[in-house]
Amino acid sequence: MKKIGFLSFGHWNEHPSYKARTAADTLLQSIDLAVAAEEIGLDGAYFRVHHFARQLASPFPLLSAIGAKTSQIEIGTGVIDMRYENPLYMVEDASAADLISGGRLQLGISRGSPEQVIDGWRSFGYEPEKGQTDADMGRKKALEFLDKLNGEGFAEPNPYPMFPNPPGLLRLEPHSEGLRERIWWGAASNATAIWAAENGMHLQSSTLKYDETGKPFHIQQAEQIRLYKEAWKKAGHQREPRVSVSRSIFALVNDQDKYYFGDQGKAADSFGYIESDKRAIFGKSYAAEPDKLIAELAQDEAIQEADTVLLTIPNTLGVEYNVHILSSILKYIAPELGWR
Repeated sequence: MKKIGFLSFGHWNEHPSYKARTAADTLLQSIDLAVAAEEIGLDGAYFRVHHFARQLASPFPLLSAIGAKTSQIEIGTGVIDMRYENPLYMVEDASAADLISGGRLQLGISRGSPEQVIDGWRSFGYEPEKGQTDADMGRKKALEFLDKLNGEGFAEPNPYPMFPNPPGLLRLEPHSEGLRERIWWGAASNATAIWAAENGMHLQSSTLKYDETGKPFHIQQAEQIRLYKEAWKKAGHQREPRVSVSRSIFALVNDQDKYYFGDQGKAADSFGYIESDKRAIFGKSYAAEPDKLIAELAQDEAIQEADTVLLTIPNTLGVEYNVHILSSILKYIAPELGWR
């Protein structure tokens, strides 16, 4: 059994073929899609976070709205770039959204990837400390976020407060019990996957990672996951780790599917540079008739290692068509692969 969720980048643009042409379109359709996904039996609704782009950026209002309109589906991110975040303010926002959802948040965070502008986090008022990189800053903020999620008091109370205080040091409010154990780290390398395990975070591994061995993408990703699981065990955590992998998977069951995605079935792994000095490998898309698709996915080693599969969706094609995409996976693919 695997949990199956969707992952939306939340694009919008004034394009004649797009169903999402404005930010309002994307936000409202994201809520509608999460509600529909829960109705068809999907396990998770996840959203990417990008700044300075016509994509979803501030996740907590959206997660809160989805939490208020659903009752079972997991709600998460993949991922929040911690370089842009105030960890304490984020604790308050995340805890409030988690309480609204009844404890269903699964927050993916990361040190971030190249963005739309140069050093965009500087525009948000953040600078790495002397001798540190922006990646160091992102990881440091992540650790502070994790620490404050524990709910322990750390702030000295005012002796003359506006309202009476409980005894002792004060914590951030609201506090959501258990949220600390539902934080995921988006790792692009083996080393950061191990670091995530050591710090008690679940692992999100996307459709790209640094090319560390030259092997096919799914094999490198499977090796990353195994290293993560070994590090988790070695760290002695008393709970089970979770691992998600992202995939673009399209079952071609009608002419519309073939029109949109027929050519993607010919795709292969590719290589590129997401940073000037680090070569990355990008996993291929899967698009085929169900029988062929099942055979191909059965050979994907990383999917076998993961407990959660996040299906990247073309949100600009609208809610109805994306429900069709997700329903096709649940109906034709998941049962045959043992995911259901």
